[in-house]
Amino acid sequence: MSKPPPAGWAVEKHDTDVEHGKPLVNLELRKQPSAHVDALPPPPKAAPEPSTSKDEWVKGDPGPFGLLCFGMTTCMLMFVTTEWTDKRFIPTVFCYAMFYGGFGQFVAGVLELIKGNTFGGTAFASYGAFWMGWFLLEYLSITNKALFPGVQSGKSLWCGLWAVLTFGFFIVTCRKNGCLMTIFSTLVITFSLLAGGVWSHDCEHAAGYFGFFCGASAIYAAFAFLYKVELGILLPGVRPVHFI
Repeated sequence: MSKPPPAGWAVEKHDTDVEHGKPLVNLELRKQPSAHVDALPPPPKAAPEPSTSKDEWVKGDPGPFGLLCFGMTTCMLMFVTTEWTDKRFIPTVFCYAMFYGGFGQFVAGVLELIKGNTFGGTAFASYGAFWMGWFLLEYLSITNKALFPGVQSGKSLWCGLWAVLTFGFFIVTCRKNGCLMTIFSTLVITFSLLAGGVWSHDCEHAAGYFGFFCGASAIYAAFAFLYKVELGILLPGVRPVHFI
């Protein structure tokens, strides 16, 4: 009598061709899968390589800094436009327009673009370049009036063009939040009044008040976003809106 197969093994029988009138039986010893083998966990996978985030290089949010650069410089200029101070304060505005409102805001725009914020980067870089250009234009106009004569129609068109640009940004803010909507809507009014202020002193005076409110709104928005990130406090105007 043949011995039984070992545990986990079975004998399979296969008929082959008939040879000399006798069928041959081919016995094959085949290992059966064990039940506990299927229950074994799969082999561990290799640890995935750490993914690199697109904003890894920029650790913080440059938004509040950019808003402060814009708001503080705007309010300083409006001190003169509203006639709350003498025009001899202009040199102070020049310095801050170049480095804080201009260069600082431009850097904030570049950082926003690196983080992937197209709107914030475009707006901050645009107004940062505006302040640097304004500084250079006003400085050259004062130091060499012969080279830069005052052309009223050109300055009026220049302010009107920036009003149109700002209105384009305002459309985007209708899907952002109330703070940004307030800033850009009042800035459109300010540029429009400044365009008319070339011809009317009262119009320019009114532009100073709207401009000051716009700058103050930017300062408020900067701290509102800062408190949201650092303290978890939601001030009015921070919640997202969706008007269009």
